[in-house]
Parts: sequence; structure tokens; C-alpha cells
Amino acid sequence: MSRIQQIFRDHAAAYERQFGSRMSQGQIRTLRAVRDCRSGECGHHMFECPDCGTKQVANSSCGNRHCPVCQNEKAAQWVYRREQDLLPCNYFMATFTLLEAVQNVAWQHPAEVYDALLDEAASALRTLEADPRFVGCRVSGCFGVLHTWGRQLQYHPHAHFVIPGGGLSADGSRWIAANGDFLVHVRALSLMFRGKMRSRMAKLGLLANMPAEVWRQDWVVHCEAVGDGRAVMKYLGAYVFRVAISDSRIVAYDGQQVSFIYQKVGQTKWRTCTISAIEFIRRFLMHVLPKGFVKIRHYGFLAPNSRTPGSLS
Repeated sequence: MSRIQQIFRDHAAAYERQFGSRMSQGQIRTLRAVRDCRSGECGHHMFECPDCGTKQVANSSCGNRHCPVCQNEKAAQWVYRREQDLLPCNYFMATFTLLEAVQNVAWQHPAEVYDALLDEAASALRTLEADPRFVGCRVSGCFGVLHTWGRQLQYHPHAHFVIPGGGLSADGSRWIAANGDFLVHVRALSLMFRGKMRSRMAKLGLLANMPAEVWRQDWVVHCEAVGDGRAVMKYLGAYVFRVAISDSRIVAYDGQQVSFIYQKVGQTKWRTCTISAIEFIRRFLMHVLPKGFVKIRHYGFLAPNSRTPGSLS
């Protein structure tokens, strides 16, 4: 049993008694699923040897997409599929982060704001890459991944995009490559992303929920070259199918308090954060996504409607 699951089994009932009236249905389902996964509460299944007929009964998994017990194998499969999609070119990773005032609105309207974050970031990237001053073509095939957590499990919504450094010309006759380790100006990308988010918030009727100075501040956007893309696929794969933290980062659990390690941005030194088990569950459940929300979005030739029959998804 993982330490995360042990924490949930020990404290889920107490947490639900204390906070149940303020929890979403998705959080309640996740709390119970992580607690009950492979405990027998989710049912059983039987294996039978085709040669000797020996049978073995095993406890079933919960299947919840936020459960750390269920998702490990999916991550490896996802990395493999994404590596098959890589083009023989340089790749870039762009990161878009919501300002704190926008995060407050995202907490109240997660599906709408997360949708906007992914879609408007992709739109800004594709618009600027098509500009002749930068690459001069539409992005060939990129994808974005939503993350909602920081390194201490705090609420910190942001999106990572992996982008090939180039694309086909308008007539499809030639490949247009990015200029070395440069894709687009980050300042221009930040301004365009901010403008698109403002328009989207206005359409959603959420503009009045944010202070006016949000639209005068610099929005946090980064873009860096990542070589052939394989390393960043493995980095993202470690997070795509789990919530907030891996079991390996939990260094101590005494039944009441949880200690886990983390690194500050830009530093290699490991630090330790110690919080109560109840607080650990609270931070974990902050990152439960709205039901049916798609946290990985594909664009260009990676988009579902652009794939040929039999291609990898």
C-alpha cells in the first residue's frame, strides 16, 4: 500500500466529517476512491491460468483518474505514444501561469477558466508562430497539459505546452524551421495571452470578478528549447496521470503528520515540508478536476480530427 493511500485510509472519515459540507461531489468521490482502492470495497476480479486452471482472486482498483495507485502504468503508456509522435526537429516548452487574482476565480469556476487557459494559450502560440517575424507557419502539432499544483501542493494553475520548432509552409511543400533555440518573443506571447484571456473572461461573464489591475500586470509566460523533446515528455509523463505528488516524495508519516520533500524553483536543494494528515488531504483534493474535464489538449496534426485511421492517440 502506498503512503498516500494509507493517509487516506487513516483520515478520510474524519476529513469528510469535518469538511464534507464544503466538498464537491468530485472531491468526495476521489476521497472515497483513493481510500478504498484495492481494499475489496471496489469489488474483486479473478485470474485463471490458461494452462493449469489455477484461479486467483484479487481486489479491484477504483479506476479514479486522481488515484495514485491506478495511474502509474498509464503514464508509461502515454510517454511511449507521445514519443512516437515526435518530429525530427528541435522542440520547445512554453508555460503559462495564471495570476493570483485569476486563480481565485478559477477556484470558483474551474471548468470555464481551465478551458480558457488551455485554449487561449494554444491560440496565442499558434498566432505568433505563424507571424513571419518569428517562424512564419502554423504550428505542426503541439499539445498542452494542465497542472493545478505547486511544489508544496498549493493551488497554482498553469499549463505546459510542447511545441515542435517549425511547421509546413502554407502550400505544404516545405518545412519551415524555427531559428535555433528561438521560437517567439516571450513578451509578445505574454501580452497576447493576457489579451485573449481578458476577452474570454468577458464572454464568460467573469470579468467583473477580477480587479482591473490584472489586465495591466505582466502575465507569467516562459518558453525554452528542450532539444528533441524526449526528456520533456518523460518530465510531463510523471505528472499527467497523478495528482500533485508521488509517493516517493513522502519521507515520513507517523499517523498524524506527513513530511514530504520539494525543491524551490531554480534550486536543486531538497527541502522538507511537514503538515498534518488532514491538511495533506485538503491540498491533495484541491487538484481534483471537474467531471469530464480534458486536461491534455492536442492541436495541429495531433488533434483527434486530424489523425488518420490506425494512428496513435
